[in-house]
Amino acid sequence: MSIDLEKVKKIKMVVMDVDGILTDTRIILDSSLGWKRFFSVRDGIGINHLRRAGYKTAVITGSHSEDVQRRMQHLKIDYFYENQFDKGPAYEELKQQSGFSDEEICYIGDDVYDIPLLRQVGFSATVPEAVEEVINECDYITNRGGGYGAVRDLCQIILNNGHFSERS
Repeated sequence: MSIDLEKVKKIKMVVMDVDGILTDTRIILDSSLGWKRFFSVRDGIGINHLRRAGYKTAVITGSHSEDVQRRMQHLKIDYFYENQFDKGPAYEELKQQSGFSDEEICYIGDDVYDIPLLRQVGFSATVPEAVEEVINECDYITNRGGGYGAVRDLCQIILNNGHFSERS
């Protein structure tokens, strides 16, 4: 799949889903009845590189749990929306708060709830194990799977070719 670098060059913010993107979709209920997910350290490094380069980050997720909240705080995500099964209203609020237009936003998601945003943003991405309907909508499919460095992969594409890259 070739990447439309003209779309990538316009990106100023990366918006992410959580389950299946920042995690591998597994959720464990621990002995204290709290949810636990597996996050990739590589994704965190990629997000930190984006932030240092001047990009903004956001998460819009249907999840509502302490492990996700704590991970987003640790990553210093600029905008965090949880418990959002219909992601459209949160996305519109995000655009209003950030001042970015659709073409300046990249979104990465993996399931049918993500399709409206994938269709709306300037650059859309997903993971190889996403549902087929999502794969058919995306500009880019990461080389790595969700929870195994997929976001790091996307971050590197943007850092190498995007708005704030030295090559632009």
